[in-house]
Parts: sequence; C-alpha cells; structure tokens
Amino acid sequence: ITDTEGVMVEKGGTLLKGLEISVAEAEKRTGKNAVSIQETYTVYLIETRAVDNVSEVANPTPDSLWRRYSEFEIFRNYLLVTYPFVVVPPLPEKRAEFVWHKLSADNMDPDFVERRRVGLENFLLRVASHPVLSNDKIFYSFLTQFFVLCLLFCVGFFEMKHYGDELQSVISQLLRVRARVADRLYGVYKVHGNYGRVFSEWSAIEKEMGDGLQSAGHHMDAYAASIDDILEEEEHYADQLKEYLFYTEALRAVCRKHELCQFELEMAAQDLISKKQQREELATGTVRTFSLKGMTSKLFGQETPEQRETKLKTLETQIEEGEEMVKERTAECDEFVKNAWEDIERFREQKDRDLKEALISYAIMQISMCKKGIQVWNNAKECFSKM
Repeated sequence: ITDTEGVMVEKGGTLLKGLEISVAEAEKRTGKNAVSIQETYTVYLIETRAVDNVSEVANPTPDSLWRRYSEFEIFRNYLLVTYPFVVVPPLPEKRAEFVWHKLSADNMDPDFVERRRVGLENFLLRVASHPVLSNDKIFYSFLTQFFVLCLLFCVGFFEMKHYGDELQSVISQLLRVRARVADRLYGVYKVHGNYGRVFSEWSAIEKEMGDGLQSAGHHMDAYAASIDDILEEEEHYADQLKEYLFYTEALRAVCRKHELCQFELEMAAQDLISKKQQREELATGTVRTFSLKGMTSKLFGQETPEQRETKLKTLETQIEEGEEMVKERTAECDEFVKNAWEDIERFREQKDRDLKEALISYAIMQISMCKKGIQVWNNAKECFSKM
C-alpha cells in the first residue's frame, strides 16, 4: 500500500479506488490574462474526497479548487510528455464543433459549458482509473493544490506561447484576406480603363457629345491608373503586419528558451535526487529499486568497507556539486523569467501601439481611396451634364 499525500492506494491499484473525484459546477468569471487583456472565461470546481472518510463522517467536507480549461490542457500536455507510451484520455472540445444546427456554438452557452463540465469530469475519472497515470504525484497535486501548475509549468509563459500562436494565425488570415481583396480591387480598377477606351472611341463619332465623352474617358483612365499607387501604399501597411507576423516567432523562441531553462533545472534536480539515493543505499546497504549495482553485488559479493568509503566520498563531492548546480540553474531561471517578462511586457505595449496605428492608418487610406473614387464619378457626372 502506498500513500499519495494521505490517500491510501494499493500497490498496482488506482487513485480512483481511494478518492472520489468530481467536477461539481462551472462558473463564469472576468479578469485579465497573461497579456493584460480583459477576458471572460469559465472555471470549473474540482472536488475530491477520500473514500475512507466517507464511512467515518456522514457528509465529509470535500477538498475543492477552481481550474480553467487551459489548466486542464497544461496538465494533459504534461502527461503526454511524461508518459509517451500511454494512450492519454482526451479532453472535451474547447470550442463547439460538429454542432447540430439547433444547438448553440457559443462557448459561453450554458448547455455547452455543462457538456464540457461533464467531459472534464470524465477526463479526470479516466486518468484516476488508469494504472500508470493515476499514480503520478502531479495528478494528485493538480486535484488538490492550486499553485502546482504555476510552480511547475509557469502558466504565464504557456499562455504567452499560446498567444503567439494565435496572433500568428490571426495576422496570417488578415494578410490573406487583404491579398484577396487587393487582387479583386486591382481587377475592378483596371476594368475602368475599358470605360476610358470606350468613351474615347465613342467621342470620335459624336459632335455635340464628343468633348464630354472624351473628358469622362480621361477621368476613367486616371482612375484605372491610380490603383498602382494605392496598392503600393497598401503594401506599406501589409509590411507592418508582416513584421509582427515574424515577431511571433521571436516570442515563441523566448518561450522555448524558458522551457529549456526549466528542463535543465529539472534534470539537475533529478540528478541530485539520484545521487542522494545512491548515498543512502551505500550508507545503509539496501537497494530500493532494481539496479545494476544490486545485481553485481549479488553476483560478485558485497563491496569492501574501503571501496564503500571511497564511493561515499565521491558521492558527497558529486552531491555538493549537484546542489551548487541546482542553485545556479534556479538563479538562471529566475533571472531569465524576470528579464524575459519585462521585455515581453515592453513588446506587448509596442505591439499594441504599432498595430493600432497601422490599422487606423489603413482605414484612413481606404476612406481616402473611396473618396477619390466618388470624386472621379462626380467629375464624370459633370462631363456628362455638360454634353
């Protein structure tokens, strides 16, 4: 029998046998995300109750905490990375897809939120009933300790990486739409050149109407030619958007560096734990798990006291070096997080300012273009009126 933070689980058993798990309710909240943007989101109440307590108390108070859907995503990604050999249970859909036409596709729709609540509870129950996943210590911490994800995964960087992906997707779509509109606009403007040609040819066979038609034709020719300058100006605003399209890759690179920093820290910590376990095994003469050392001891006999003393001294030196390494890695990670987050905040302010300015300027350019089009047709109308 093993003890998972006070919950007794039989060896080879699952956490579900010793713990009742439920996602009791959902609640809508409003707050700022990692990039200081106001958003409305849904949180889900996870309740856990040790099975042993059920028989002792009529209605024992369960442990409970609120988690967002994004935190479930982080936890599942952790399981995917840690247990690549396991078929990890899926999460319910984040956005309503494959929806029957009479059902709402709104993520805040009460029926959709309820379906997702049931799906999240089912996800937790499937993990808790899995012989491998259920014995993961992070899983129990996810159910009972609010700060575990912040400490282990740094949610801010995870959200920032996700934001970078979303921003890249949005800007890419915007540039594609702009390119399609520009193609069609170019065709429309150039077709107006046909008006100019037809009016000029028509003016040649008219006496009284000739001058008016000729002038209208010149206006149409000028209108058709103006699209080249317009699209050249548009390209300037498109380049500003492209700049931030490339910025998103730099943003993701910072997040990847943070992940690498965390990984190096975890590796150093695991190596230190391993060395301390080896020291304990040498000192007590007991081996906790299957190891090459245990097999060689059985085959060739125990080490002499002198050999053991030499290995202990070597391990003590390695442990001291390992502790120093963990301190260095921790300091490096802390310094990186501090500097990176300051620069990300600076980038966010710069991005908001630049994109706002670019979009406003683009809108002004479009308004100016439309006004010029109106002026061309007003001029053509004057030409026709004078015929």
